Amino acid sequence: MNVVFMGTPDFAVASLGILADRGYAITGVVTQPDRPKGRSGEPVPGAVKAEALRRNLPVFQPARVRNPEAVERIRRMNPDLIVVAAFGQIIPKEILEMPKYGCVNVHASLLPAYRGAAPIQHAILDGLTETGVTIMLMNEGLDTGDILSQRKVPITEETTGGSLFGTLSRVGAELLADTIPGIVDGSIEPVPQPAESTTPYAGMISKAMGRIDWTREAAEIERFVRAMDPWPSAWTYLDGRILKIWKAHVEKRELSGTPDTCGRIVRQDAGGFYIQTGKGILVPEIVQAEGRKKMTAQEFLRGSVIRNNDLTRDRA
Repeated sequence: MNVVFMGTPDFAVASLGILADRGYAITGVVTQPDRPKGRSGEPVPGAVKAEALRRNLPVFQPARVRNPEAVERIRRMNPDLIVVAAFGQIIPKEILEMPKYGCVNVHASLLPAYRGAAPIQHAILDGLTETGVTIMLMNEGLDTGDILSQRKVPITEETTGGSLFGTLSRVGAELLADTIPGIVDGSIEPVPQPAESTTPYAGMISKAMGRIDWTREAAEIERFVRAMDPWPSAWTYLDGRILKIWKAHVEKRELSGTPDTCGRIVRQDAGGFYIQTGKGILVPEIVQAEGRKKMTAQEFLRGSVIRNNDLTRDRA
């Protein structure tokens, strides 16, 4: 069976790998064009392209996959099945209807919850205790196609965006491999999704969205810190410079802040420093000052002068 794979970032690598390892004939890997990265601005290939080249698989990088030339190029790959995992472009009807067994998508949520580009971060932000992966038969909507299979994954108090990303990538690849035989032999019956999602749309995360809003409750901010790890990271300002918070916990006292006090450092001791939020106190554990490495809050205090009542929300 000929398979065309469409994906770009790290999340999709495990799915590409398991298809190759299971012996499917991958007639093409369609991925986003190389993007500039770092100070040099040199174009860098995405993780899927790097994996495809490592496996000597043919790579196609259309700027717009809906262009007629791109559609025809994919048609010549003669796909019986197209697998999509975090590709990064909207796939047109001409491609969706091309393969005999359709286009299937590996989506990192339990649809119909968290349709959109960032379901992993939003599941942590919302305080869920579990999420999962859905293998979906794609249609022209945004994550609205029929559900083929699902698998649940727990979210713990230690789960970060990065750790959940890795788990769902692996689980999604395994579920994909387990689902394809049922697609081919017709034993899987697609289950239509409801028209409306059960959660708000999980829109793309931007770098600016990593800034901490200290008027929110401490428990929400603690989840925010975990959800934004490793990118874009949760950050604030201290003494006019960016301070990233990589790990934190909530102090049991639930003191409510005011607009003037939210974001102020209210105490320091051997355990670190304590920040007033809209409700409760957040205690950073692992921090990173601008231009420095990650360190414990205690190490940070030994090399910095912080005064009680300093604001952690403004640039000087």
